Amino acid sequence: MLQAGHNKQQSHHSDRGILSIVGTPIGNLSDASPRVIQTLKDADVVLCEDTRVTAKLMSRFDIHVPLERCDDNVMVSRTQSVLERLYAGQRIAFVSDAGMPGVSDPGQYLVDAALDAQLKVEVIPGPSAVICALVASGFAMDHFFFEGFLARKAREQSRRLTALSSIPGALVLYESPHRVAATLAVIAEVFPQRQVALVRELTKVYEEVVRAPAPELAQCIARRENLRGECVIVIAQPSAQELSQLQAESAGDSDAPVTLQEALAQGVEAGQAKSALAKSLSKQFGVLRSEAYDLIVQYNQNLQ
Repeated sequence: MLQAGHNKQQSHHSDRGILSIVGTPIGNLSDASPRVIQTLKDADVVLCEDTRVTAKLMSRFDIHVPLERCDDNVMVSRTQSVLERLYAGQRIAFVSDAGMPGVSDPGQYLVDAALDAQLKVEVIPGPSAVICALVASGFAMDHFFFEGFLARKAREQSRRLTALSSIPGALVLYESPHRVAATLAVIAEVFPQRQVALVRELTKVYEEVVRAPAPELAQCIARRENLRGECVIVIAQPSAQELSQLQAESAGDSDAPVTLQEALAQGVEAGQAKSALAKSLSKQFGVLRSEAYDLIVQYNQNLQ
């Protein structure tokens, strides 16, 4: 019976559309592959974070397909209508402002919903800021952990970095240019013995890689003015001695939150924005960001 049901679904599958998750250039538009360009041209509509940003990519390759905003703020409310259009046979492409959707960008929620609805999803590969920065750093990357954006408050940054400190691999973070100096200062406090690389303006004319011991790099960037371009920070993996020490310290630490509710309460008490906290909880505990957001809203209502 299960097999027969599966075949029946497959027989109708061709009548449905397809959701294409498209990786776009992270800087240099020439990095767009022929497959990326063709997928966007073949789409009935392109969903994107910012129509102004994606319009530049479309113009560069003479692509004339309607653009519709579908960022984090409207993703949940628009998902059902997107699924209905896929059921109706439309080809829908989804792009973020740059890079691979779903990796510290909108998209994961939509992919999850489409797969649950037994709709076809394809991923069109594109440049990755994470991998490019890892290679550019020159650090060992047999193992690495991608954190994305840290919380904005130094206290929360320090707490999260401390929690990540015992991971036996490189750590990769995203940061905006106007906050990178402050973030590097926190990194220097948590990892005073680690090598750290700041990689910015990836694939662009002024691409830059600066690496040094964490305190030295923090001081160097603090002296810089008008730093531009999205930044990727790569923290080298701990030495065997540091890792052993961290693991011993972690075994005796009872202050770190161990449950979703504890981490949620700490985030709310620290004044974290609901969207940022939901993103952090989603990463830390493997729940959907929308579910984490709903829990935060419920928690705040119970406090009132």
